[in-house]
Parts: sequence; structure tokens; C-alpha cells
Amino acid sequence: MIINNVGYNHRHDTDFFIERPNGSGDCLLLILKTDTIFTIDGQDIFVPKNSFFIYPQGMAQYYRCVPKHEFANDWVHFRFGEGEEEEFLKRKIPYAKGVPSDSVEFLSWCIKAIADEYTSGSPYAQENMEHYMWLIFNRVSDTLHLPDKEIKDAEHEMLLTIRHKIYAEPYIPRSIMWAAHEVRMSPASFQYYYKKNFGVTFVQDFINAKTEYAKMLLTSTNLTAHDIAGKCGYRNYEHFTRQFKERCGITPLEYRKQKK
Repeated sequence: MIINNVGYNHRHDTDFFIERPNGSGDCLLLILKTDTIFTIDGQDIFVPKNSFFIYPQGMAQYYRCVPKHEFANDWVHFRFGEGEEEEFLKRKIPYAKGVPSDSVEFLSWCIKAIADEYTSGSPYAQENMEHYMWLIFNRVSDTLHLPDKEIKDAEHEMLLTIRHKIYAEPYIPRSIMWAAHEVRMSPASFQYYYKKNFGVTFVQDFINAKTEYAKMLLTSTNLTAHDIAGKCGYRNYEHFTRQFKERCGITPLEYRKQKK
């Protein structure tokens, strides 16, 4: 799979539209953050926000914002490698049809990860981007085809949104009070149900998210460990090193040396 371009959380004015009669030359994956109007075979089709949409290579691309509304989305221009489109089609994800998703936070997090890899200069960037693309496809396929009994309840989905936020942006300070407010729970109830759903406390999970982000930066950039600590939201380098070692068994610098 070749990723030719990627955009995360792009926003446009109320006159936004795309007109590509011959397509873009690639497949185009969209994660819609706002309601969107697509024109397919001459007919306008409304697709609600929080939806997944994919154009096959060579198909005309016509879409625009709803009148008087701004437009926001994530997108990836890509091409399948040999045999990969057949693997994609096995997941029974339709082309040129909106798929509403209650996992859009996760899908958007994957796009952000792809965007980070795209500019990282890492020798593993291409491989990593492919993994995130297949994660997106698998989650969309689950949305379409898992039986109803496998669909999580509203409580789980609200908590999952919080979890996706801390893993997508682990460098932003988050508190239990903030998280509880987001899901309209008391702090005590939030902590109880978070651990019940994910088997880990919110605080522990937040540290895990910071650690995973640090590992990515250690292996894909030349930033110093002190700079990485700051980018992961730590004000104290020793605190960063201690928490990293508690989870990985080695210091950040030892981890970088081992992976290289």
C-alpha cells in the first residue's frame, strides 16, 4: 500500500467543494467530521458527520459541505498494492457509500498517527502507516458486520471516547475531573466504570498512552529524551524516566538504543 498524501482534522469555509471528474488518481479515504453532500451518478446523497467514506481509484469525486455550514474531515490518498484490494473487499466495506461510525474518534486517531508517520522520516513509516490503514478498515468492517450483541452499550462508548482522546493526544493535561465531566459522571463513578470496562485505572491508562507516544518518538525521531519528555506532557524529566522504566523495564535512552 502506498500512501500518497494525508490530512488530519482539515477545516474549510462554507463554500468548500471538490470536483474531480476523473478522480484523484488514487483511492480516497475520508473521515467526515461534518455533514457532507456527495454526488454519485448524478444524484446528491447526504452523508452525516462521523461517517467513513471511500472512493475507489478512478471514480469521479464530487462532494461539498452542507450549505451555510463549514466542512471538516480527515483524508488519505492511497493506492493498494498487489493483492491488497482483494483483502479489503473481503471485509465487505462498500465503495462510495457513507458508513456512520460510533468509533470515529478511533478512526481519526489512526489518521493522525498516519499523518505523524508520513512526516517522521522513520525507515518504518510506510509499514506503520499500512498497519493503521488496516486498523481503520477492520474497525469499519466491525461496525458493518458484527452482530448486535457485540455492539457495546452507551456507557462503554462514552468511556471509549475518553480513552481514544488520551491516546490520540497524550501530551494534553487530563484529569479525572475533566474526564468525569465529559461523560457526565461523578469522579468516583467514572473511575469505577473506567476500570470495569478496560481493566486499568484512568490514571494508569493515561500514563500508558504517554509511554506509547514516547516510544514512537524515540524510534521515529532524533529528538532528545528531554525534548520527548516535554512533548509527552511531562514537566519533569526524572518523572518521565521513572514512569517509562516502570512500564518498559528500561530507560528511554536504553529503549532507543535497543530498537536501533
